[in-house]
Amino acid sequence: MGNNFSISLSLDPIINRCWDCATGQASYICNLEDNLHAFKNEVEELKAIRSDLMSKVRIAEDEQQLKRLDQVGLWLSRAETLINDADQLIVQSPQHVEKLCMGGCCSRHPRSTHKFGKQIATILQEVKGLKEKGDFSDVACKPPIPSANKRPSDPTVGLESYVNQVWSCLQKEQVGIIGIYGLGGVGKTTLLNQINNKFHDTTHDYHVIWAVASQDRPIERVQDEIAKRIGLSNEGWKSIEEKAADIFNVLRKKKFALLLDDIWERFDLTRAGVPLPTQGNGSKVIFTTRRRDVCCQMQPNVDNNIRVECLPPGEAFKLFEEKVGSETLRMHPDICKLAEAVVDECAGLPLALIIIGRAMASMKTPPEWEYAIQVLRQSAASVFPGVGKEMYPKLKFSYDCLPNERFRSCFLYCSLYPEDHPIEKDQLVDCWIGEGLLDEHTNLRNARNQGHYIIGSLIDACLLEKGPSNDSVKMHDVIRDMALWIAGESEKEKFFVKSGVQLKEQPKANKWEEVIRISLMDNQIESLYEILACPNLQTLFLGRNHLEVIISDFFNFMPMLRVLDLSHNSNLRKLSVGIAKLVSLEHLNLSSTGIRKLPVELKALKELKYLNLEWTNHLEMIPQQLISSFSKLQVLKMEGCDCDCSLVLEEMKHLKYLNVLTITFRSASELEKALVFNKFFSCAIEHATLQHFRGSRSLNIFDLANWQHLKSLILLGCMDLEVKIESNVIEGAGCFHSLRFLYLNDCNQLRDASWVIFAPLLQQLLINGCKNLEEVISEEKLGEVTKYKANTNLFSKLEVLNLYFLPKMKTIYCHALPFPQLEKIKILGCRMLKKLPLNSNSAKGKRLVIVGREEWWNDLEWEDEFTRIAFLPSFKSRDL
Repeated sequence: MGNNFSISLSLDPIINRCWDCATGQASYICNLEDNLHAFKNEVEELKAIRSDLMSKVRIAEDEQQLKRLDQVGLWLSRAETLINDADQLIVQSPQHVEKLCMGGCCSRHPRSTHKFGKQIATILQEVKGLKEKGDFSDVACKPPIPSANKRPSDPTVGLESYVNQVWSCLQKEQVGIIGIYGLGGVGKTTLLNQINNKFHDTTHDYHVIWAVASQDRPIERVQDEIAKRIGLSNEGWKSIEEKAADIFNVLRKKKFALLLDDIWERFDLTRAGVPLPTQGNGSKVIFTTRRRDVCCQMQPNVDNNIRVECLPPGEAFKLFEEKVGSETLRMHPDICKLAEAVVDECAGLPLALIIIGRAMASMKTPPEWEYAIQVLRQSAASVFPGVGKEMYPKLKFSYDCLPNERFRSCFLYCSLYPEDHPIEKDQLVDCWIGEGLLDEHTNLRNARNQGHYIIGSLIDACLLEKGPSNDSVKMHDVIRDMALWIAGESEKEKFFVKSGVQLKEQPKANKWEEVIRISLMDNQIESLYEILACPNLQTLFLGRNHLEVIISDFFNFMPMLRVLDLSHNSNLRKLSVGIAKLVSLEHLNLSSTGIRKLPVELKALKELKYLNLEWTNHLEMIPQQLISSFSKLQVLKMEGCDCDCSLVLEEMKHLKYLNVLTITFRSASELEKALVFNKFFSCAIEHATLQHFRGSRSLNIFDLANWQHLKSLILLGCMDLEVKIESNVIEGAGCFHSLRFLYLNDCNQLRDASWVIFAPLLQQLLINGCKNLEEVISEEKLGEVTKYKANTNLFSKLEVLNLYFLPKMKTIYCHALPFPQLEKIKILGCRMLKKLPLNSNSAKGKRLVIVGREEWWNDLEWEDEFTRIAFLPSFKSRDL
């Protein structure tokens, strides 16, 4: 045993490795000049390849809008690095070549020359390798489609709540289609832009597509925009159906949100190739339109159709200030106040606020602003010609898209009424009929139905708005200005409109002979002394003035006049006999005038179809045979007329075309005479008043039930009249199926009004000063009559309930009712009424307003605490 060991080493491998190393190091020096020459050539070739490749990439990116391939980008990046490194080495090469000696086989500084030579050799190989990889058949491809493209959008004012409303709707799984509608220029496209950009800025899994549906070829245009957005080539398509098939095959695999701007009629998604949104596919369609009816056709669920309203005053002023400039508003202390008046004239329409704001930015003094306001109240186009050209054509597109000239003429007619003036629907339609704007109908009711259809269409087109009541409409101020601008530009529709501008004298015009419609409504004109030569005039509105005198010859040169409105001139005591010259007159409105008698010369009005004498409280005499001489009369309105109606009832029998009658009965004999002619009057009476009724102490209400078209009934000051429901006739009695309005005033014999259960469509019920009324509907009487024809779904259409000064009133009805349409209850002077017929299900989904005294409200009894709390926000205090 020992610690001895032996080592056996071979020297050959070590010697070989040292030799290889020595010769390798020497080769970097010996081959330096040759390598440098090859290096420079290879680098130049690499630069040329890079230059050619960059040219291809630029063309693809800039001209073809493609995205360079990642591998091309990587190659160019590596080439850039190598070329930079190579250029640095080439710059350093002369100093290393100078160090060579012994024919280039040695160096005076071998270590540094060896290191440099090794760098050249290494990069040379990299350059060669990179050159080999620089041959690309494709350098770019279509870029990946982003989920949403950002759209340019101006800062919004007043749209934030709508953005939130639409976005909230989008989050609901059951909502697939959302409609956004409203007046032209109200901000619908801006709102849709905001929704698009919210998609862009939010994490989601939708593929967002924006498309504009124009009136010209809407489906093809939308298809083209969808195809572009989802990366489809439109080459080779020959038909809508082929496009639809390709689009459908792509979209059915995606969760998409299609934003459709500015559609004018129902857009057929299926025909365009768009899969219908369902809870299963999770897709959405959001569209904008100016037409409410398009919303309903696209999306019948009204909760998912959002109307964009004009801005409230505060927001409107903020937007106006942005456009006019705060510096301008601070130029003078009075300008800011004047600016509020300008904003009022724009009536909250963003388009008007923006355009007029820009136009007024240069006005720096109060007189300029005062003048602008004065003229704005007549027409924006007259003070700012540029404004008319910029704003009205954008709004006029809604007018151009109306179905035909009849609709357009009916729309323009509405501009005759003063600014902000509620227009009664029936009154408007009767004027349209009088001027011959509607189709010829054998039946007046059919003509009226057509008129109401046109009104509905104008509301759907957002060219008219719903008025303060269901029976009225109104026209937005800017839309009215547009209508007057259109009429001013038209060859056929020449208007002279100075309504509601505080005129005190008869105005003048240059070319009366061209005018077809004149409106001087709602002024302070006292006399008409100058003759107007208007051979083409068809409508003349003179209502709501202070007229006292109209000269006899005033109407001499109006042979074509068909509609004349002199209503609400209470100082007009005498009607000029010259009115007999109006041989074409069909519509004459004398309501609420102070006229004491009708001239017998009116018999010359052989074409008269409409005569309104309502609330002529001083009319004492109607010449015999005058009414019957109007053989074409269709509408006779005499409600509130002070003349004894029995004198004309006999004559009415001869009016074979009479369709509409309104009348006041002041005695049992007058009513009996009408009931004798029941077959004739049952189809004509629309409004009836029983006032200070004499000659009877009782009335069987079902004597009136067979007046088939009775819309309103007023019992006024019938102190001793007892209204009965006689059980022996109830089974065969008719039903008040047309009654919408009931007013009971000072009827002291009434204990209840249970017969209203026979008026299933009643919308307004007003009861005032009936001292002995204890309940509206008696449960006991209800039980007696429900087995007959009564409406068991009580007050299902009631919108307004007013109860005033009913000292014995204890209950409206003893049980809670649903009141699905109720909007307002007003209770004053009913101290014994301690409970309302409401529970937690009443007026569900409606914002009910309850008006009364604070003391009365605090004493009310409720079905439970939950109901009390639920209706707490509904109360509005009204002190007597």
